[in-house]
Amino acid sequence: MKKIFKYLDKPLLIVTIILFLIGLVMVFSASNVTAYMSYVVSPYYYFIRQGIFLIAGLFVFLFMIRMNTKTYGIFSWGLLLILMASLVVLLAIGTAKNRAVSWFDLGFFSVQPSEFVKIVTIIFLAYYYDRNKNKLKSWSKSLFPIGICAAVAALIFMQPDLGTTIIYTAMVGLIFLSVPISYEIKTKTFFAVVGIIGFGLLSVLGAGKGVLLERQMERFDYKRPCDKILENGNQVCNCYIAMNNGGLTGVGLGNSTQKYLYLPEPYTDFIFAIIVEELGVVTGVLIVLMYMFVLYRILMIGRRSPSNMGAVLCYGVAIYIFLHIAINLLGIMGMMPMTGVPLPFMSYGGSFTICLIAALTIVQRVSVENGRARDKEIKGK
Repeated sequence: MKKIFKYLDKPLLIVTIILFLIGLVMVFSASNVTAYMSYVVSPYYYFIRQGIFLIAGLFVFLFMIRMNTKTYGIFSWGLLLILMASLVVLLAIGTAKNRAVSWFDLGFFSVQPSEFVKIVTIIFLAYYYDRNKNKLKSWSKSLFPIGICAAVAALIFMQPDLGTTIIYTAMVGLIFLSVPISYEIKTKTFFAVVGIIGFGLLSVLGAGKGVLLERQMERFDYKRPCDKILENGNQVCNCYIAMNNGGLTGVGLGNSTQKYLYLPEPYTDFIFAIIVEELGVVTGVLIVLMYMFVLYRILMIGRRSPSNMGAVLCYGVAIYIFLHIAINLLGIMGMMPMTGVPLPFMSYGGSFTICLIAALTIVQRVSVENGRARDKEIKGK
């Protein structure tokens, strides 16, 4: 393990640990009122569970960091098939939570397969396009994995989980643009996919309730939320109130008023509003800057990778994290519809936390392989 630690990207490791610790503290601050009032148990309920998820994530890190990236790829096929099967089973016997059948209820905790399928898809695409890099001149070879991903996206949409579907589809599309395929195939495929998605969106919006649920249609009416505070605008409007209360320096850790049942589950999708209310806009900006640093380090590790697979893995993880950050923050600021997307490092949640740690471990493993390749090249010279 000491030899592996030598090649880890230390700046990325330190900043991600800091972000996870900030998130753990804020999960406690944002959830203690809800925990006490909803469960009549310890206010530490969500804090303890999030701590357990982080410890579980540590074991995932220690296990995955020892495996090389090609081993990830070999297992990705089987894992993707298992997860696709689980999404099918979920539609038949899954437990509805927040009006979506996205979780398997295992008693002490729930498992969300659609979160795990994002990480496995990143590995699957990176491995496939690296292994078949000499056969990507044909459309069939280039678009075969995209067809599989389209089937996965359809299963997620049927749950229905609009937010995860948007992130998954965008993630697959952006990864496709980053892989070593001819410009002609990329261009034609890009415009074809954009056309299909555009036609699909127009059809969905035109069909209205025939395709989307009423609550999903309401999300497209997201402008001027405070004019609809008694209807579908109350969540975003209460986010505005929270951030306005915080000002530059905040009202103090633990002193939020909006977590008193004004915001539903403030420790998940809306936790950034609580952070700004309690710690101020300055802290919010610092967290965003740390996000930018994390993304920068991941992209740099990808650029330094001597293999296409290592580069695509890093680009995929960067896209995955960026989409979650962008969609969550734009949603709570009323710049796009709220889609129930968790904020990386900050939001409470077992499946998402473990998947995020797994994604960061993949990046660190690429960093390890980069370091070993660099040392081998130096010794060769």
